Amino acid sequence: MTRNEELGDFLRARRAALDPVALGIIDEQKRRVPGLRREELARLAGVSVDYYTRLEQGRPIEPSDAVLDAIAGALQLDRAERNYLQTVAVRPRPARTRGSRSAQVLRPGVFALIEQLGDVPAYVLGRRTDVLAANRAARALLADFPAMPAKHRNAARWVVLDEAARSLWADWERIVAELVGALRMDAARYPDDPKTTELVGELSIKSEHFRKWWAEQKVVEFAHGPKRLHHPIVGDLTLESEVVTFPGEPDQALFVYLAKPGTSSEHALRMLTSWSSPSAPSMDVG
Repeated sequence: MTRNEELGDFLRARRAALDPVALGIIDEQKRRVPGLRREELARLAGVSVDYYTRLEQGRPIEPSDAVLDAIAGALQLDRAERNYLQTVAVRPRPARTRGSRSAQVLRPGVFALIEQLGDVPAYVLGRRTDVLAANRAARALLADFPAMPAKHRNAARWVVLDEAARSLWADWERIVAELVGALRMDAARYPDDPKTTELVGELSIKSEHFRKWWAEQKVVEFAHGPKRLHHPIVGDLTLESEVVTFPGEPDQALFVYLAKPGTSSEHALRMLTSWSSPSAPSMDVG
């Protein structure tokens, strides 16, 4: 699939998700398809119907930033969706695709940092949501990623396919949405990465849910906020998540889960980490 085709797929999906009534569009005739018509979206964006139609058809054209901003506004895109629109609308540079083939290496200082967090669960995700490292607390809370085969050390794969992960996350669909959205962004940034293509293909074959989410073209950024879990050993926990990115490492993100002092979640987390195994090595992957 070319990047222009990705752009067309995204535009059609987001146009179909709009509510004409909410936008004040009165139509006495019943619509055959959901969302706005092309001419309605083009009018809202201030572009010609012919030009917008060619974008949705995946024609080899590159819209200007002004046109993309106008279309993003008409589609009511959020920041993550706008970033994705900008990414798929611009042809890839050779340096970007070459970078996708290099090994993902975690700096020793970052690995030391998450180990120093002790009883605070922390892990690092890289491209295509590969798990690059997880400290003792994260392994006890989530999964023993170092013990998995290298191919399986992937957060999206784990959450979508592992029944234990589905039981662990009380807000499973929201967690999946974040990971699938991040995976879609990586697929757009590195369209020639064979491992991303292989992962998307595997999940599409094995999960009806993933096929549905992927077809909806949704893009979601990782966000801070509460995460609710039901752990098989210590029961229910509510933890506050923080996401940190590193200068010079746009493909890596640190995730930290914090329990509010004096809560049952803090007590449960302390119990869990007190039973956990010692540190494991980092998990650099391709």
